[in-house]
Amino acid sequence: MIRKVGIIAAALSLALSGASAMAKVSDADANKLGNELTPLGAMKAGNADGSIPEWTGGITSAPAGYTVGDHHPDPYPEDKVLFEITAQNYKEYADFLSEGQKKLFEAYPETFRMPVYPTRRSASNPQAIYDATKVNATSAELLDGGNGIKGAVLGIPFPIPQNGLEAIWNHILRYRGEAVQRNGGQAAVTTGGDYNVIGFDEQLLIKYAEEGATPEKLTDENVLFMFKQKVTKPARLAGTALLVHETVDQVKEPRKAWTYNTGQRRVRLAPNIAYDTPGTAADGLRTTDDFDMFNGSPNRYNWKLVGKKEMFVAYNNYALHSDNAKYDDILKPNHVNPDLTRWEKHRVWEVEATLKDGFRHIYQKRVFFIDEDSWQIQVADMYDNRGELYRVGVAYGVNYYEVPTQWSTLDVYHDLNSRRYLAIGLDNEEEMYDFTVRPRDVEFTPQALRREGMR
Repeated sequence: MIRKVGIIAAALSLALSGASAMAKVSDADANKLGNELTPLGAMKAGNADGSIPEWTGGITSAPAGYTVGDHHPDPYPEDKVLFEITAQNYKEYADFLSEGQKKLFEAYPETFRMPVYPTRRSASNPQAIYDATKVNATSAELLDGGNGIKGAVLGIPFPIPQNGLEAIWNHILRYRGEAVQRNGGQAAVTTGGDYNVIGFDEQLLIKYAEEGATPEKLTDENVLFMFKQKVTKPARLAGTALLVHETVDQVKEPRKAWTYNTGQRRVRLAPNIAYDTPGTAADGLRTTDDFDMFNGSPNRYNWKLVGKKEMFVAYNNYALHSDNAKYDDILKPNHVNPDLTRWEKHRVWEVEATLKDGFRHIYQKRVFFIDEDSWQIQVADMYDNRGELYRVGVAYGVNYYEVPTQWSTLDVYHDLNSRRYLAIGLDNEEEMYDFTVRPRDVEFTPQALRREGMR
């Protein structure tokens, strides 16, 4: 998927050679990447008891019989459940669970469980991403208190993070291809298990990762990525559309957003599509910055890099991803069907965000657990302004091995107060993501948004 790897790496080295004097990571530390560290900065070695194996490159080829466009078959079909964590025994595993995960066992003691499988460190990216990450390591910088970046492109900007802001930017800028077309939807599930699927057509154009991107070009254009979303069902919402331009320097120019309303047949600027504004058609079960576990400006929080820990996270969830599973099979009362989930022990970075004085948000504190191999947020614990656990987000990951990229197949947000949940990314009954699309910038304009909404 990434072309001209050598040319890109050479261009990166040339473009960033003048920034190394300001780098926070030394050349000696950067040289650990691809040696004792993986190319993205994880510990290559396994853990002491062998329950986490050594990273040996992740998935580097698709299983036999796979064709691009298929729902991805499980590359580990012979793996068996090692044991299950339940409400009856979860305290034995408390050191490897987040507070939010523990709360799910307490809230749903009869049904919530974690089938634990052998750990497969399946995360992988193209070589060009690894090459770019090594260059970024000695060149990337945070802007204006962390509200933007410079000196990085294509790869992970801070593979050896020095603080929580660097770690969260790694999640925001992790590789997900150059562009992707997604067809699918979301469902807000009631306590009794009822739901309606809201269908979406989405396009994501990642300027940070597109061919020919340079740090200078990103700075000049000040666009990290462009996102367009159109509601396809139900009929009463069909045609409603959203366009977002995410900026590189968010102090210089905040996120731009526009909405198209079918009733008014007008495109409007939407400066409030950020922070804790309720998510699109989410029935009040997530905020705008909950999308993708966290997105947008980090400026309302103080960020702390707590450290690294071993944790049970949802990984290699190909059964949950399969087109053999129907939405009725997946969406059950209180949580998704545990029989379709797979949990593994992995190392994660723990990052704590606490609301700054003078700022408002419905979450006073958020704790993120970020996979060391991919920089994907696996679990997010959200606390309200009383300091009580409010919501728990879980990303059920797979490797889209035709790219390759580690990403979630389903993001689930549990509201502990209403005892409801929101599932985003339902695509089992839809066409699979298309990472081969190469949309043009002109397709991400307000005029294009209006045309999309009227179709």
